[in-house]
Amino acid sequence: MLEFFQSLRLLSLLVFLPTLGAVLLAFIPNKFQGAMRVIALVTTLINFLLSIPLYFAFDGATAAFQFSEGYEWIPSIGASYHIGIDGLSLLMVMLTTFLSPLVILSSWNDIRKNLKGYLISMLLLETGMVGVFCALDLLLFYIFWEAMLIPMYFIIGIWGGARRIYATVKFFIYTMFGSLLMLVAILFVYFYTGGTTFDLLAIREQVFPIQYQLWLFAAFGLSFAIKVPMFPFHTWLPDAHVEAPTAGSVILAGVLLKMGTYGFLRFCLPLFPNAAMEFAPLISILALIGIVYGAWVAMVQPDIKKLVAYSSVSHLGFVMLGIFTFTHQGVQGGLIQMVNHGLSTGALFLLVGMLYERRHTRLIADYGGLAKQVPIFTTFFMIITLSSIGLPGLNGFVGEFLILLGTFLTNKVYAAIAASGVIFAAVYMLWMFERVMFGKITNEENARLRDLSPREITVLVPVVIFIVMIGVWANPFLQKMETSVDHLLSSVKQRAAMAEQLERGDAQLKEAGMAAIGQEAAK
Repeated sequence: MLEFFQSLRLLSLLVFLPTLGAVLLAFIPNKFQGAMRVIALVTTLINFLLSIPLYFAFDGATAAFQFSEGYEWIPSIGASYHIGIDGLSLLMVMLTTFLSPLVILSSWNDIRKNLKGYLISMLLLETGMVGVFCALDLLLFYIFWEAMLIPMYFIIGIWGGARRIYATVKFFIYTMFGSLLMLVAILFVYFYTGGTTFDLLAIREQVFPIQYQLWLFAAFGLSFAIKVPMFPFHTWLPDAHVEAPTAGSVILAGVLLKMGTYGFLRFCLPLFPNAAMEFAPLISILALIGIVYGAWVAMVQPDIKKLVAYSSVSHLGFVMLGIFTFTHQGVQGGLIQMVNHGLSTGALFLLVGMLYERRHTRLIADYGGLAKQVPIFTTFFMIITLSSIGLPGLNGFVGEFLILLGTFLTNKVYAAIAASGVIFAAVYMLWMFERVMFGKITNEENARLRDLSPREITVLVPVVIFIVMIGVWANPFLQKMETSVDHLLSSVKQRAAMAEQLERGDAQLKEAGMAAIGQEAAK
């Protein structure tokens, strides 16, 4: 089955079908807005349906890259079009294709200004996101990484809120600064390995000296830390979330932030294992600060959307903490939590957007007593809120429990501090839910709110299905990544030992050389 889907060039279809849809939209006259919406939705739906065979044909018993495609691209410098997926990227690709049609459907009636440009931007963004998770060539990865920055820049800058220009410039400056550092590191890696290839699998065979690893990890890691975003590089995120349109916030939280955590797993750990271990205490402390700080700041937010934005800082802190435990439980928990956060927080932004569309305010104080007025909305909001705080039986519990277990195995104090983040999450999420949904209706406008439409229910139901499915039966998701996680951790330990051996060998050669010089001088 795997060979059959490889023959179809399935990954290339997933990467470039949205671009074909964007090209088709470019030729549709602006007056046919309904047709443009249908084309964008159908394109993203087909892409999701094409991604489903990835799961069923994927062999979870091997850590090798599957559905691989490789072609010469720029042979003079050794750059190739090389794509493939393993257990670390499979669910990320599927999360991207799953959320893309939902955000198109969610913004069906929201966007009226320059609709064609908006839909083209969303489709090109999907190409960039899927490409990042599939690329196995460093130059190709960097191009996809930068390519998805451009449509997101326009989505926030054109269709965002009142302070959209400020948020866009801040988003662009932060991410571009990190990207330039990564580009310098990629060029160093390229020339250090002989200047013949950008292929990740070939570069992965190279053992970098520890002193180089430290600088390379810092350059790659800063770019990824900004994208996560880790404390203290998080300040661009609340502004971007608040000013972005609903669909932009969903994609930003659901997929774009995961590119940072994915980058640590795909590049920083396997290529620079000694540096990863050296930086692990610092990153763990920053992750813990992010968990607690994000929760505390979320607790005092008067704006629902900004509250959800700061909750992302806290939740992504859990992911980073799990990754840098270097335990099977922690890394696997971090991976599944990346999916969980994409579902839960993405759905929260959808709900906030639906509420804003009705009342044109996001202030918690403007609401109250909505439970009786919009019972269907309240039901969805309750399920997704409980998912976000990690209630057993829902998806958030699985990831947080594995992360805390992996952290407990390495540092019990860190585990205790991280566990307090779960408590704080319950405080700010349930407090927000109580103030918005319960009590008396004090504002007459709230008494006239309409409940969810069939279209909005259609958007939320698939998300809730996966939230419950992962919560009660996580094994189908975990088993696809298990072998790849084991291979990653064993590779990190093996390559770190090789770098240390190389370091000792160089030191011995240096000592022998100095001794020989001393003997020669004595003569």
